[in-house]
Amino acid sequence: MTHPLVTRLTTELGWRNLTDMTGIAEFIEAPGVHVLFVPGDASRNLETPDVAVILPELHMAFQGRFDCAVVDDAVEAEVRERSGVFKTPSLIFYREGELIGAIPKVRDWSEYVQRISQITAQPIAAE
Repeated sequence: MTHPLVTRLTTELGWRNLTDMTGIAEFIEAPGVHVLFVPGDASRNLETPDVAVILPELHMAFQGRFDCAVVDDAVEAEVRERSGVFKTPSLIFYREGELIGAIPKVRDWSEYVQRISQITAQPIAAE
């Protein structure tokens, strides 16, 4: 069962709920920076609701420099396996399909700001 604060991200804020790997690929491969929110099991992980509240605030603080989507339970394990980010909840950052960073677990606001600034400043890898 999805936590109400995670559900709010898709129902009230209109973020995409990504339920298959095709949808995830389309989301992360689009131009720009994208964040996959991998919530994990909120009934066992008490940090999940906290990150569900913090992420919209970070999105506003960074004035839309990245967009966000929620990874559905159905594909969460595959996303964690492919990204190598196994701890949840986690924020996994991509730019045009390339993994550029991740922030697992709850962090202090200042650490989020510092790490997101570093992650989003990463140049696109040369082809």
